[in-house]
Amino acid sequence: MSEVPPNVTGLAERRAKARAEQDHAAADALRDEIRTEGWLVRDTADGFELIPSPSFDVWPTVSSLPEGGSPEAERGGSSGEPGASTSPGRVSTEDGDAGDAAAGRDRSADAGRVAEAADPGRHPGRLGDLDAKKVAESEAAPQQKPEGSELVGRADDLHGHPERMVSSQLLWDASLSVSRLDETIVPPAGAEEPRAARSTVTVALLVDGRPDELRECVRALVARTEARILALDLGDVDGAGAVLQELVEEFPRRVEAWHVAESPHWRGGSAGWGESRDKLLRLDTSDVHVVMDTSVILEGDPVTPLVKALDDDATAAGWKGVNPREDDREWLEAEPGEVRGLLGHLFAIRRDTALAAGGFPADARYYRNADLEFSLRLPGTLVALGKDLPVRQERHRRDDGADLEYRDRESQRTYDRVLKLLRAP
Repeated sequence: MSEVPPNVTGLAERRAKARAEQDHAAADALRDEIRTEGWLVRDTADGFELIPSPSFDVWPTVSSLPEGGSPEAERGGSSGEPGASTSPGRVSTEDGDAGDAAAGRDRSADAGRVAEAADPGRHPGRLGDLDAKKVAESEAAPQQKPEGSELVGRADDLHGHPERMVSSQLLWDASLSVSRLDETIVPPAGAEEPRAARSTVTVALLVDGRPDELRECVRALVARTEARILALDLGDVDGAGAVLQELVEEFPRRVEAWHVAESPHWRGGSAGWGESRDKLLRLDTSDVHVVMDTSVILEGDPVTPLVKALDDDATAAGWKGVNPREDDREWLEAEPGEVRGLLGHLFAIRRDTALAAGGFPADARYYRNADLEFSLRLPGTLVALGKDLPVRQERHRRDDGADLEYRDRESQRTYDRVLKLLRAP
């Protein structure tokens, strides 16, 4: 690593002092000044760490990431300097001028369709030599146009005026022609049913180190599925963020990456598992959101059967499922089928359902038991597909750099909330 200039170290020390005094505005300003000098400051349990700014954009924290955009849309300024959030505006058509304009366009289109139906050239056998001028004039004056059953006229009004009777019949036929255009077209017997639109799918990865594992995980996803891949890099641990950026350049149409300077909470940083997973959910725009650990390597396509399970009315579908024992103190691996909890190795859920349930538990700073807490918040049926899915796990998720005391403390902290959910009426 390059030697840190003394002035940058001085800025970082001033920032640490500002943070200790809870002067967040000063701390943020100093962080930006450090970035201008070509360095990133990363908070650790012992104070701070300074690393050279990478060649890709890095946001300061998970919470600072904009939602609903993409790294390319948000990029601005020099390398390492994220641009301002540019959320596109929404155009409302419920009220006001926009809605009136849309309604006006619809009315104009309907009038045009009636005029087409009234064109003598389109129906020569029925209209003969009738001049359709009066029909066109009546369309130009909508306040005089009869509606509904009035189109056929009344006998006493039309008696002695055959041209009015024919004109009224013309308008009636034209309106029927328009209404038939709006009717549902029933396919002939034996015709193939139209296929429903396929769900869009995103596999979301949380990157917290192990660059070689990340590379194998992403390449298997690209080779064996059609899913989009969305990854959040926490702190470029062991150079995993740089490898992720290489994968973006290798597979630009498949892989999207966000980088933050915050390192994982379980590695002495400040980015929690629940907060980070929830941000991935909100950065996503697909119908189906797939949670996957980078320790999982695909040997086939598990995504298609997971999405099919959702199409069959499951709320969420995963690889490994668990059920609690009667004392609620231990969870046991379940057979394939309906389960109470899905483990965070690999599972799929409809994104709108996950958002409606409140997203991932932001208070869960460590992964362990956070997947159970999320599962218990969900409505409906959860299913596990089990060993039939073509996947393998390269390592135990517990091998994530967290010390034993930290794991026990944070796991219990989350499990206390799990117990409350289990015992809720």
